[in-house]
Amino acid sequence: MLEALTGTGLAASAGLNAYIPLVTMGLLARYTDVIDLPTGWSWLSNGWTLLILAVLLAIEVVADKVPVVDHVNDVVQTVVRPTAGGLAFGAGSSSETVTVSDPGSFFGSHQWVPIAAGVVIALVVHGVKAASRPVVNATTAGVGAPVASTAEDIGSVVMSVLAIVLPVLVLVGLVAMVLAGVWVVRRRRQRKALVG
Repeated sequence: MLEALTGTGLAASAGLNAYIPLVTMGLLARYTDVIDLPTGWSWLSNGWTLLILAVLLAIEVVADKVPVVDHVNDVVQTVVRPTAGGLAFGAGSSSETVTVSDPGSFFGSHQWVPIAAGVVIALVVHGVKAASRPVVNATTAGVGAPVASTAEDIGSVVMSVLAIVLPVLVLVGLVAMVLAGVWVVRRRRQRKALVG
């Protein structure tokens, strides 16, 4: 149960920022005993992997804070965030992968399920994030983009750390995300009603 909560929290975190949960897991696995990645996922704690992820994280953090550029970033991240969510869920839930040279074994063993679950969770969170950003930008004339992006980054860091250290608190984070999603949908409907 805790492994599923860890995977869920990491995947949800990837929906906000693709690289934060991967960097968090890699750093914690490399420099602490807080998380022990399974053999198939140990590449996340490799120095070169962490360097590449850190560069990609820096690019996303900057791009996500600039109005208009954040929309382009969200389009690109529609593929990246769910992929990162699948990786984060797979690694975080300690699922071992098999070589895809034997697809029958991979799909027959259900080891793909955590990765697929992570993809779906990250895609849903990303969808809410991507849908909320135009509302934030339009209602604040773009001034809210850096504020919203910073809040999302902080939320992603907190959710990643909680998923690894106190997975039970992931439920609280998920409830907060659902409430934020409901608020965004209501704001969009209100805005369309005023315009239309």
